[in-house]
Amino acid sequence: MTSTVPAPVTRTAEGSALQAVLLDMDGTLVDTEGFWWDVEVEIFAGLGHVLDDSWRHVVVGGPMSRSAGFLIEATGADITLAELTVLLNQGFEERIARALPLMPGAGRLLAELAAHEIPTALVSASHRRIIDRVLTSLGPQYFALTVAGDEVPRTKPHPDPYLAAAAGLGVDPARCAVVEDTATGVAAAEAAGCHVVAVPSVAPITPDRRRTVVGSLEEVDLAFLRGLMTEMR
Repeated sequence: MTSTVPAPVTRTAEGSALQAVLLDMDGTLVDTEGFWWDVEVEIFAGLGHVLDDSWRHVVVGGPMSRSAGFLIEATGADITLAELTVLLNQGFEERIARALPLMPGAGRLLAELAAHEIPTALVSASHRRIIDRVLTSLGPQYFALTVAGDEVPRTKPHPDPYLAAAAGLGVDPARCAVVEDTATGVAAAEAAGCHVVAVPSVAPITPDRRRTVVGSLEEVDLAFLRGLMTEMR
């Protein structure tokens, strides 16, 4: 499967400041943020607890340890973090085995980046076992490397995953465009020094100096990403 740290790739498009594109997975490329919440609701229902829908904004986009830990504490459920993590991964895998819908524009964007040989990485807070399952449908050939949440010392909202991706590709984080759907992921990318294209999934995200907000990946193409980097120079 795709290596987390491959040989450095340094190709860039002539005349462009864009060196690489780093993409989140859940809610950005694949329409699966709802899957995680559905699994959480189902598991806690089996434990005799009802999850408050407002908690969905708290658990979205972050590491599983944080999300699971929050739900255990909020409900007082009689389950350990390790036990809950296993159940969450199993439940999610069962759902993506039945269906794995792409976000609008995702397939077209990945194909365009590949056609122009733009170094591309998948950077997710999900565990390696989940990423590898998703890649079989998403297309491993589109990514020079992938970084999983259980393969870095600190995952999102810390910058570690995006710094690891930039280092693995042999590029400058400041010349990377990151595509994210949650505030947690945006925070990680910005802390790494990347420019962010936010495509909000569950909760709103506001524009900022190094952050452009769009309604859908259908608004994002290579010319758009190159334009953003050019404006920063």
